[in-house]
Amino acid sequence: MAAGWVFAARAGWFGLHRQGAAGDAFDGAETPDFIAASAHPTGARGSFDLQHRRQRGFTLVEVMVALAITAIALVAGLKSTAALTDNADRQGRLLLGQVCAENRLVELRLARQLPNVGDTVSDCAQAGLTLQVAQAVRPTPNPNFRRVDVSVLDGGRQVVRVTSIMGRN
Repeated sequence: MAAGWVFAARAGWFGLHRQGAAGDAFDGAETPDFIAASAHPTGARGSFDLQHRRQRGFTLVEVMVALAITAIALVAGLKSTAALTDNADRQGRLLLGQVCAENRLVELRLARQLPNVGDTVSDCAQAGLTLQVAQAVRPTPNPNFRRVDVSVLDGGRQVVRVTSIMGRN
């Protein structure tokens, strides 16, 4: 066996000892655990080489800091993903509400008569979502025109409001 440092368990304690070329134990084999573990392979006993020790792995503090940084980055990414999802959902509802409002105004135009003054509420199903369409027809100073406000609601909350002026055809 070649000469070098060997990890050994002797008399109930673990430690490093130097072994000679012939296999005979170096006289430092019975040194205490904390001295033997810090011995330098060059033979300088008792020296503590941090640079050599750090090459073997990471400390617990380094691992915890890396995990904390990773966790913060993941939380920030999760928040931005949630914000993007909410924004996309809101934009989808806005688009569907706009379609419902425009459809209601087109229905009134195609009737080719002046809408009656008053309020009506109807349902509008778009893409599997049922929205409420509230229509309010108000008179204008000119009796040949009417103001039509169409509000689209989702669960009582206004999604979009479209206003138009309609006249006699």
